[in-house]
Amino acid sequence: MDGYIGVFDSGVGGLTVVKEIIQILPYEDVVYLGDTARVPYGTKSPETVSRFSLQCLKFLSNYPLKVVVVACNTVSSTSLDVLKDNTDVPIIDVIKPGASSAVMSTRTGKIAVIGTKATISSMAYVRAIHNIDNSITVYQKACPLFVPIVEEGLQDDEIALIVARRYLNYLLDKDIDTVVLGCTHYPLLKGVIRKVFSNDVQLIDSAYQTSIAVSEKLNEMSALRNVSREKPEHLFYVTDIPNDFQRVATNFLGWDYVYVKKVNIDEE
Repeated sequence: MDGYIGVFDSGVGGLTVVKEIIQILPYEDVVYLGDTARVPYGTKSPETVSRFSLQCLKFLSNYPLKVVVVACNTVSSTSLDVLKDNTDVPIIDVIKPGASSAVMSTRTGKIAVIGTKATISSMAYVRAIHNIDNSITVYQKACPLFVPIVEEGLQDDEIALIVARRYLNYLLDKDIDTVVLGCTHYPLLKGVIRKVFSNDVQLIDSAYQTSIAVSEKLNEMSALRNVSREKPEHLFYVTDIPNDFQRVATNFLGWDYVYVKKVNIDEE
């Protein structure tokens, strides 16, 4: 079936989700919007996040959509119901897939969730995990500087490790064996986060788990699946093009070049 998988995020972090979707569903068309002019969402009120999210959804709706992926944990934890009330297109968030994978992964029954302030304050991951198994202990830690570190392309800089240790040392004596990367920017910090935890701790990549959920949704609604083998179209839009955006975007996707167009969604 013709149509796009629509993906949006507050910045470029959602490109980690796009990368996984393209790998799992190589023949599907994808349209991506990063609201880079207003990143980060994690420090903003739920009301503001909902308003921004609806504008993102409206922009994506200019294309025929099969499914919309909310590739932002902050939006997933604060505004999902609002989005569902404003579209008939199936919406997939990044919280439920990550929570399910974490529950299946843990052996000690102790899971840590790291994310933005808004995601952590919402308790969305705690609820999602406890809906599956309420005997699991969930520790949370907000890591607000992680997003700007990634957006600035500093994930391999010494400052990233210093900040990671400052945030995550709190979790080291909790006997956790599973850490949910509760923000789509965080997979780019896996190497740094891994240096803080032992190798026995499993890192749950919500971007990968979300791509699996998208594939399952298209299989469930078989008429939506693209069965052709034609070259797909991948479209990338942002609301602002920050310095070094091309470098960061190519880093996220692992491509040599990413063509990105700047758009204004304030009036959407």
